[in-house]
Amino acid sequence: MQLPKVVLASNQVASAAMSESVTHTVGAAAADQPAAAIGAGGVTAVLSILAAAGAAVLALLATRSAEPLLLTIVSALAMLGVFFIFTLAAGHLRIGDRADEAVNVAAAADQMADALLVTRRDAGIVYANDAASRLLGPHVRATGATLEAILASVPGAAEPAYRLLRATARGEAASEEILTTAEAGAAGVARRLRVSVKPFTPSGGGRDTQRQALWQVSDISAERQRQARSQEDLRNRLADYDDAAIGLLTLAGDGAVLAASDRLATMLGWQPGVLLERGMRADTLLSADAVQLLWGQARRDGVNAAGLDIDVKRADGRLAAMHLVPSLRRVPGQADRLVVAALDRAPAEAAAAAVEPGAGDVRFARFFQSAPFGIATIAGDGRIASANAAFARMILDDTSGVGAETTAALCRTATSEARADLKAALAEVMDGRVPQGPVEIAVGQKGEYVRRVFLYPLVGADTAREVAILYVVDATEEKALAARFAQSQKMDAIGKLVGGIAHDFNNMLTAIIGFSDMLLQQHRATDPAHKDLMNIKKSAVRAAEIVAKLLAMSRQRTLQVEPLLLDEVVTDFAPFIKRAIGETIDLKVVNGRDIWHVKTDKVEIEQAILNLAVNARDAMPDGGTLTIRTYNLSERDCQKLGHEGMTIGEYVAIEVSDTGTGMSDEVMHRIFEPYFTTKAVGKGTGLGLASVMGTLKQCGGYIYPDSELGRGTTFRFYLPRYHVEAEEIAAAKAARNKEVPPADLTGSGCVLLVEDEDLVRSFAVRALTSRGYKVLEASDGREALEVMAKHKGEVDIVVSDVVMPEMDGPTLLKELRKDSPDLKFIFVSGYPNENFKAAVGDNAKFAFLAKPFSLPQLAAKVKEQLDA
Repeated sequence: MQLPKVVLASNQVASAAMSESVTHTVGAAAADQPAAAIGAGGVTAVLSILAAAGAAVLALLATRSAEPLLLTIVSALAMLGVFFIFTLAAGHLRIGDRADEAVNVAAAADQMADALLVTRRDAGIVYANDAASRLLGPHVRATGATLEAILASVPGAAEPAYRLLRATARGEAASEEILTTAEAGAAGVARRLRVSVKPFTPSGGGRDTQRQALWQVSDISAERQRQARSQEDLRNRLADYDDAAIGLLTLAGDGAVLAASDRLATMLGWQPGVLLERGMRADTLLSADAVQLLWGQARRDGVNAAGLDIDVKRADGRLAAMHLVPSLRRVPGQADRLVVAALDRAPAEAAAAAVEPGAGDVRFARFFQSAPFGIATIAGDGRIASANAAFARMILDDTSGVGAETTAALCRTATSEARADLKAALAEVMDGRVPQGPVEIAVGQKGEYVRRVFLYPLVGADTAREVAILYVVDATEEKALAARFAQSQKMDAIGKLVGGIAHDFNNMLTAIIGFSDMLLQQHRATDPAHKDLMNIKKSAVRAAEIVAKLLAMSRQRTLQVEPLLLDEVVTDFAPFIKRAIGETIDLKVVNGRDIWHVKTDKVEIEQAILNLAVNARDAMPDGGTLTIRTYNLSERDCQKLGHEGMTIGEYVAIEVSDTGTGMSDEVMHRIFEPYFTTKAVGKGTGLGLASVMGTLKQCGGYIYPDSELGRGTTFRFYLPRYHVEAEEIAAAKAARNKEVPPADLTGSGCVLLVEDEDLVRSFAVRALTSRGYKVLEASDGREALEVMAKHKGEVDIVVSDVVMPEMDGPTLLKELRKDSPDLKFIFVSGYPNENFKAAVGDNAKFAFLAKPFSLPQLAAKVKEQLDA
């Protein structure tokens, strides 16, 4: 039967193409109408055949012997009839109207003024209504048509179409306006089109219909023409004021210029109408401080505002002296608007200078208001007599503060110590004396901004009016830089100390682990001493892990970097995280789409995530939810974040959020300090977050916490995007899938071992000798050269420490390579190999084995290099 297929197809397409104005639109339903008609005729024929067959069967069953069979058939038909009536009454079964509904919806879509289109991943058009043919041309319904080719053929649509198609590929919604010329008969008509796209998945769609896109094209030419006429009417109304000496400016709350008279444009050197046509903003003409002060005066004084003498920017970049009078315009149902009347002060200043060359009050008023730092004068009664725009912004939340008591105005959020210092400084300046130095105060809701206040007495001034002047400088960034510099110096000092300690510790741990391995080979598992030896080795390995964290914190750890997709790393590592956090905590992993590559150490990133997950577990003792997200961060989104110290660019972000107890501000400021921990004694080393920070910094990344007491904590860390080639990905996968070294670590050959630490050298000699190698010893580089000269041509490979007295490892390598350029070389060190790569040379070939190492690791590295 054809009818169900037609209804299903119509409904699937009908759910595919409706925009906001229509819930669902049919795709290609009109093309299915003949099929629907044929299906209905086929149903009629089938029903006729069934009726004839039923009559024949009833005639056959009319005999008395067929009564039991007849009763059975009648009972079954009765049950089917009851079921049919029930489903029909419940609305689960509908007869003959769904195809009609689909056709009706398609017809409604064709009557819309907006073009509706559905495209596949390759921009191929699945459906287009009649308006699409009218706005974009009849070829939108051609077989094999793609929206990319259609938009490319539209004049002026190339760049907007590229941005829209890019957004479609990323699965994002986007909108663009296109000014083009569409054919209308023989003449071209200028049109402005708004093209919008959003991701779309049809209801009931299969795999092939995923990630389609829904496009809507609207002709907004008439709307833009109405706006142009409205602006023209506004300019005509403002033209009545063009002969006056004042200019008029109307600003929106977001700083947009809503209206500007031609008189104002002429005063500022602009062509009439340009201030509106170019979409100017307030900061094109005025400083941010001046705009805020105008808004504050208008809200406070209304139409009685006295106005301000402020410098305004001209079209050529110069400044124009103007007197600005603000007023507030309230429109019902709309946001408030600021109307500013502007009077050119240049003629008045010139006339005043001609009459009295020393007169400078008018110009001083402008300089006073335009200063980039805060200025205020203090009256004899201790109140603020006048204040400029910068002072109002930095101290008084954009209100002028004239008449306010000075101490109260400055010390609303200051500490008691700063309040006492300021009172003492004010008392001195009111007495005509200069205070010893500036006073630093904290302002803002949480005291997050630092202001430095300088106070000076006014000599010879009218003491009844003004007795002192104060200057306010923003010191927030300076204090933050000083704190960061001090922290950086502290971390550098700790890093150098840690590096030196780690080197010595690694030498001792190498000996402990190495001799433990040798003793374990001499004791069976049933031997009572075997367990003690294993405990010694485990403790040494644990100590080595702490040293590794110290090196990571000081950014001196050796990283095995490779191209990675962080969403894959998080997904693969999720089972380990779940085991670490326990069953009482829910783990959610949310990965973004099309995550970019980064270049970092996979093990270190996994360790960083695990550290954060364990901290989150400890913050949720009664259970909760741990969420790990990955997503791309574009350059534009990075600029919006405004994270302190973060270089603008493209990043891949990992976000680890919990619903735990959260952290206070005091704890937040110290969480990355080495050895700082809020856990009980013995529960943590305080190196977890410090090592995470060190690892990310070493990879060029950043980490930022966000927490609130009682509401949980979120850590976001960002790693720079890495543009990777296919060959590099293949090489990284090959390295990860590299075969495990053979269990047989025995070998032959002559090894020159150069190590200044006696215990380490003793262990290494015994370890290599026991594996079949001939070992020559040297305690430093110069002794190694003597041994090489004595055994010339016998040495197959050199294993050398890096830091040694007399002659270090890199210098030894250069000397030996002069006579034996192909000599194989292995460096062993507690420092990362990045520390000495520059000394060795970029083209030098060598292997590296980090301390502490075990007996099997040393033997495996030597055999690997000899077999290479």
